[in-house]
Amino acid sequence: MKDYGHRPVLVEETLAYLQASRAGVYLDCTIGLGGHALEILRRNPGARIIGLDLDELSLQAAAGRLARYKDRVKLFQVDFREMLDFQDLVPWGEVRGVLVDLGISSFQLDNPERGFSFNLEGPLDMRMDTRQKTTAEKILMTYPEDRLAEVFKKYGELHHTRQLARKIATQRKLGLLKTTTDLKKLVEEVYRWVPQKNRLHPAARVFQALRIEVNQELKGLDTFLERLAGQCPSGTRLVVISFHSLEDRLVKKAFQRLASGQGGQPVVRILTRKPVRPTPEEIEVNSRSHSAKLRAAERI
Repeated sequence: MKDYGHRPVLVEETLAYLQASRAGVYLDCTIGLGGHALEILRRNPGARIIGLDLDELSLQAAAGRLARYKDRVKLFQVDFREMLDFQDLVPWGEVRGVLVDLGISSFQLDNPERGFSFNLEGPLDMRMDTRQKTTAEKILMTYPEDRLAEVFKKYGELHHTRQLARKIATQRKLGLLKTTTDLKKLVEEVYRWVPQKNRLHPAARVFQALRIEVNQELKGLDTFLERLAGQCPSGTRLVVISFHSLEDRLVKKAFQRLASGQGGQPVVRILTRKPVRPTPEEIEVNSRSHSAKLRAAERI
């Protein structure tokens, strides 16, 4: 089974916070290529995995990666935010740990046809679920300038978003915005990009914003975590790995609300006062882990 250069982030930390040596069900809400799940199954013969993902290609790859443990694995193409509406998917009384890894995988980034990377020329797609109709190209072609500017400001935390939206509107009228490379060059013009060491390319934030909008990645995340915690039995460990400040902020506030009880009884105990970050050694081996933040809580 080809591994596509896939390295799951914060593996040891994730398994420690999940207390993944306990027998029972571990729910991987964004299984991707199954890196974390593989480690749980390999180390714990009493573990069973229920894996969810919107990306059909990732699920197929995960099925191959976990094939030797197939009797202990169930995979579903489901948006994790909607899984609580399908109560028969998960035997909740047996759940010991829940993992939500919000990152995009190398498998997705390194496939130019998916359109996630500004470093690879491909179509402006960016869909996690290829069954859906909304693509990055559709957004760039149809959104009015003010809405585009709002997307880039809200989800990319960018400046000069009106100038960026205006340039996009001009280029699309001329038919000059067809590929990821076209968009990258446009962004470089607007932001007068000059490469500098340790400086983030502005296209990274633009592509992030579009990906979030295409997939509605932040929609309902905090509500899902609150509903999830209420569903899990006492002692269940909840681990969330995020990769940008917008996600981390939502996770942090959701855990705080659950821990405070908001006038009622607390639902969880927060296990991470501050987010857990990758070690310098992990970042050196897997540079894409550098922005990862792990937060964990335990159902009371």
